[in-house]
Amino acid sequence: MIVNTGLDRPWAQYFCCIAVGNREFVRRHPVATKRAVRAIMKATNFCAAEPERAARLVADKGYRYDYSLQTMKELSYARWRDYDLEDTVRFYSLRLREAGMIKSTPVRILAQAADWRFFNELKGELKS
Repeated sequence: MIVNTGLDRPWAQYFCCIAVGNREFVRRHPVATKRAVRAIMKATNFCAAEPERAARLVADKGYRYDYSLQTMKELSYARWRDYDLEDTVRFYSLRLREAGMIKSTPVRILAQAADWRFFNELKGELKS
């Protein structure tokens, strides 16, 4: 292994994944959007609290249990409350810009496309 983004800095300081929604859909369907974000956050909590059971559910869909369990245990599902969303978007957008994959600056992305409203509401609602 060359890099383990779950352990190696600076990667390990940021979310590994981010949910993205179409701006118009989110504006027109805030209840559906919040429900989807809630489901993702609850699944994250479940994976952190019960990795064996979560891995069994994944294995029941046809994936190997041992690989699923290893993934559940190695990913830092329980740390999602520790990460800063803005820092994550800034970090990855800089990497994507450096690689020539996007033209927008992190400042522009954060100003025009970042809406933490649902996440912040649910973060308080889903206290562990």
